[in-house]
Amino acid sequence: MIEFNCPACQKRFRVPDQIAGRAAKCKACGALLTVPSPSTAAIVAPNNPPPSFSGAPEAPLADPEIPSNPANSAPPPAQSRLPMRTRRLLADAQHVNEAFNHSDVIRLLDTEGNPPDLYRVEYHIQSLEPTGDPETPAPRRVHQVEIQLTADYPRTAPKCKMLTPVYHPNIDPSHVCVGDHWAAGERLVDLIIRIGEMLAYQAYNIKSPLDAHAAMWADLNPDKLPTDPRTIRPAELE
Repeated sequence: MIEFNCPACQKRFRVPDQIAGRAAKCKACGALLTVPSPSTAAIVAPNNPPPSFSGAPEAPLADPEIPSNPANSAPPPAQSRLPMRTRRLLADAQHVNEAFNHSDVIRLLDTEGNPPDLYRVEYHIQSLEPTGDPETPAPRRVHQVEIQLTADYPRTAPKCKMLTPVYHPNIDPSHVCVGDHWAAGERLVDLIIRIGEMLAYQAYNIKSPLDAHAAMWADLNPDKLPTDPRTIRPAELE
């Protein structure tokens, strides 16, 4: 048996050896305590004997508020105590690194934040860029996009903007139109892929364009689309 005192009120307890290390609550004063091991249990000096017990010794660990299973008394994993948005950002960062680590089409340039809430992504996709003539775009193969995960993410869509010029019905210099398709359950990985499909003209909408010239060009030149027919989604995500 282990004999020890409550560190707050000095109430004396005697409990079985097998519950050493368990978290407990003093029934006398309510203080939280940990049952010591037999070798470290407090020893009461002969001139200061412990209070006498009446009947069976008091065992605070029998209190129903205290877990009876030692495994259940362990603190929960640290990540389960993180805010929901932080857990989502951590999951996004892991998915993005795993998805594009070996991709020849989509490359993660850098991130900001810990966990990341801003991504810069580079696409190696055959697309178009504007020229001096708004009706005659030119080919462009390398594109960079900045994706900002706002304070309201994932409830609201990330803010996406091009860092390189592009000629597309649903993209202008300050905005990539992804909000109409966004849902809180969508993964950041899927959004990054969808922007690639937009750059490749595998996805576009000419009915509500951001760039009217690009929308008209796409409408008049369907035989030139998509500009890049490759599958943008990495094979491991298929």
